[in-house]
Amino acid sequence: MTTVGEANPQGTVKLKNSVYNILSSMGKDADFLYSTADKYIEDAQNEGKDNLVAVWKEIKQDKIKHLSKLRHALRKKQKRKISLYSRSRSVVITSFY
Repeated sequence: MTTVGEANPQGTVKLKNSVYNILSSMGKDADFLYSTADKYIEDAQNEGKDNLVAVWKEIKQDKIKHLSKLRHALRKKQKRKISLYSRSRSVVITSFY
């Protein structure tokens, strides 16, 4: 059984580094995709910089691929039962996203 992390006395759980790293990276990639990439593409288009438009579009596609790989990594973890232990009981989670 895979554990996500250990419960502390306050009942909160510290994520294992690998799970935290995946979630953190996904957040950064998603932020770039949904708030930055299109703006950069639009700016390059407005300046007539077709080469930059192509570069930003390629980077955007790469980020989409990265997100897909990270989602797949989380799904692999999800297939295994994940236990969270608190002071009073054990809780089994099969999905955490």
